Amino acid sequence: MTEIPEDRRERIASDPFCEKLGVELADLGPATATTELTVTDDLLNFHGTPHGGAIYSLADAAFAAASNSEGDTALAMETNISYFEAVEVGETLTATAGRVHQRGRTASYRVTVTDERGDEIATFRGRVYLPGK
Repeated sequence: MTEIPEDRRERIASDPFCEKLGVELADLGPATATTELTVTDDLLNFHGTPHGGAIYSLADAAFAAASNSEGDTALAMETNISYFEAVEVGETLTATAGRVHQRGRTASYRVTVTDERGDEIATFRGRVYLPGK
C-alpha cells in the first residue's frame, strides 16, 4: 500500500469546516478515507434527531479526503445521499469512502456511514472531476 505523505494528510485533516462540526479524519489511504463524528446536541434538528446536513458533511468529508488523497486536485461534480436510520446523541458515526470507478478525468466514490454497532445508517455517492489527468 502506498503511504500518504504527512503534509497531504495534515492539509486534509485541517479542514476548517470539519473542525467546526467536529468531523475528524481517522484514516487516509490511496483513494480511501475514514472520518468520524460524535453526535452532539448542537447537531440535532427540530425533531431531536441528527440533522441530515451533519451526516452529509461527515460523508462528504470522507469523499473529499479519499478523492484528494493521491495528490491530484479532485473537484466534486455531483453527490447524493440516502438516509436509512437515525441515531442518538453521544453516538459516534463513521464514514468510510472508497473509489469504485475511474476513467479519464472522472472518478466515482461510495461512502458508507455506520453507527457504533456497524449498522449502515446512510450511503453517499459522489463523482469528481480530475483536471490534472
